[in-house]
Amino acid sequence: MKKAVSIALVLLTFLGLGCISSQQQTPRTLTVYAYDSLEYWLKEVIPEFEKEYNVKVNLVLVGSTGELVNRLILEKDNPQADVVVGIDNTFMAKAINAGVLEKFRPRNFDVIRKDILEYFPADDYLTPFDYGFLAFNYRTDMIEEPPKSLDELIKPEWKGKIIIEDPRTSSPGLGFMLWTIAIYGNSWLEYWAKLRNNVQIVKGWSAAWEAFSKGEYPVVLSYATSPAAVVYYDNKTNVKAVQFRRGNFIQVEGAGIVKGTKNRDLAEKFIEFLISEKAQEKLPTTQWMYPVNKNVKLPEVYKYALNVTKPISLDPGLVMENLDKWLKQWTAVVVEGKSPQEAIKG
Repeated sequence: MKKAVSIALVLLTFLGLGCISSQQQTPRTLTVYAYDSLEYWLKEVIPEFEKEYNVKVNLVLVGSTGELVNRLILEKDNPQADVVVGIDNTFMAKAINAGVLEKFRPRNFDVIRKDILEYFPADDYLTPFDYGFLAFNYRTDMIEEPPKSLDELIKPEWKGKIIIEDPRTSSPGLGFMLWTIAIYGNSWLEYWAKLRNNVQIVKGWSAAWEAFSKGEYPVVLSYATSPAAVVYYDNKTNVKAVQFRRGNFIQVEGAGIVKGTKNRDLAEKFIEFLISEKAQEKLPTTQWMYPVNKNVKLPEVYKYALNVTKPISLDPGLVMENLDKWLKQWTAVVVEGKSPQEAIKG
């Protein structure tokens, strides 16, 4: 009888442990915000992360980079995401100033290329995961000689032939605005007053590239790697990127932990995973940016990418102090048609 009771107790114990184990194995959910075109890379790497850590990732795509940051700010008092992916050095200041991120330095931080960190001083609020260079791309089947400097973009012959992105909603658009500030300094608004009649401005990169691909515009603001992507997907070599005489603006993108997350441990693991070789090796042919992991080799198709030798950047501290003002001034000149002097006066 005692033996039967003992066996019953053992069985109950194992059954109880089985229930606990089953509960522990139920995947937790990690909510990740990213801008739209990051979908291709993230959907390649997320399944591996889910499998490795027994996690369910809820990927939420939020338009452009500007919309992504604005959503985090709107949800600041009631955060809905755990991790944000895709805040670059152009929107970094806005996100940090808004107080929507928590500090974190990954354990594998040393795999990141040191030369990239100087362009992304995020003070551990964001971890860089890729980088690239803005470049004007042109259709070789539509034009022979592309513009080769910012000065050439404002020449009459390029009127109606250039499509760019809005700096208020797009990271390449904002990068281009900062590019002009880096080159022209206090005269940047005068430059835009001349440029505004030459360009078509759209909300984000996807819309600009689609119009360019259809042949509606022979020149588009895109990336140095875009020609390689065209070869990879379409097996065409009719798109080339231009290295401007005074340099091309560098863009570095980062991932961060959303302030107020209830899944801090998983958020840390996810960011560490994003800069691991396993995730980084999938980045070049999905995101068409350069991996920050110094151990990852580039695919052969990158020989078609523009090799930028003169990176242009702007002091992030200066951006942090002036970004809102600059965007208002840009809007006044480009959207409202005011003179640079009126825009400065406010």
